[in-house]
Amino acid sequence: MILAIESSCDDSSVAIMKASDFSLVHYEKISQEKEHAKYGGVVPELAARLHTAALPAVILRAKEHFKALKAIAVTNEPGLSVSLLPGIVAAKALATALSLPLISVNHLVGHIYSLFLEGQIKLPLGVLLVSGGHTMILDISKNGVISVLGATSDDSFGESFDKSAKMLGLGYPGGPQIQNLALKGDDRAYDFSLPLKGTKRLEYSFSGLKNQVRLACLELENSRIPYSVIPRLDRGISSENSRIPSENSKFPSENSRIPSLNSKFPSEIPSQQKANIAASFERVACLHIIDRLKLAFSSQKWARFGVVGGASANLRLRGMLESLCASYDCELLFAPLEYCSDNAAMIARAAVAKYHNKDFCESLEMHPRSSLENLKII
Repeated sequence: MILAIESSCDDSSVAIMKASDFSLVHYEKISQEKEHAKYGGVVPELAARLHTAALPAVILRAKEHFKALKAIAVTNEPGLSVSLLPGIVAAKALATALSLPLISVNHLVGHIYSLFLEGQIKLPLGVLLVSGGHTMILDISKNGVISVLGATSDDSFGESFDKSAKMLGLGYPGGPQIQNLALKGDDRAYDFSLPLKGTKRLEYSFSGLKNQVRLACLELENSRIPYSVIPRLDRGISSENSRIPSENSKFPSENSRIPSLNSKFPSEIPSQQKANIAASFERVACLHIIDRLKLAFSSQKWARFGVVGGASANLRLRGMLESLCASYDCELLFAPLEYCSDNAAMIARAAVAKYHNKDFCESLEMHPRSSLENLKII
């Protein structure tokens, strides 16, 4: 059995998995969402203190399995350095105390293995990874070598949800907040433009869409100009459907308060308008994911395609992905909803693969930033 520890961001988790049949014999996860919600996002120093307080107790509750352990695994890359450190320290201490080898696990590789928690990995495979600050399209060869086909050039899919939720005065994390509010809104109420529309670059960009949300909130706060002209005039693009402001309409003056992208707008924005913005944003954000994936599918011949990461839990995105893969006669794989976000079960599954290959580490080093390009996962 392998004991795995995950602490790369704001979840403290421990799992024990049998190396013989991938069965999960112990699993626990402590989320820090409530502690960070009051600040509108993850506070690294707070996350570190909470990991330091939680991990010893979580590990101790798995004590009955210690005698059967064959190795200790831990996430060592990528992630917040102050969050990775408590997990690495705990893993080293436990491995030393039990005289067991250490296995280092890339957090993003762990997400890929979340698709195969109970069985052998199936390759070759295409993957959409939407986890934390990452949004990537990956191609994994039959030999397990990863190629990064495309990635975000600015904000990630998940970050755009968190920041848009903050501008709307919603809670953290933003993904569930936007999704739930969007159910009450009209997703065509705001004509947000599709990022990178018409380009052939295989990459993502969510900063412009996020700015359109800011402008929509600003217009509602100031009540000065019809929203429909803002994105078009902002980009310098005319349209037959663009409305010209009336003589009484005014653009915000130099003295107007222009909130930053991370500003929390006043609660007086009507709730229905908030829902409409959330729905319109969610629709276009998901369309952007699909639009770029169509480019990837046009050049790749995947028999199966997996979607991993916490943001993969978005139901609208899942529905669009199902339609996309069906049109290409491609099998679509999802991780169980419980294991979409950060967890130690996926780290244990990745560690089992390394255990069978006797891929142990002599010195465990932390790498807050790392690349998946050309990384071999089996």
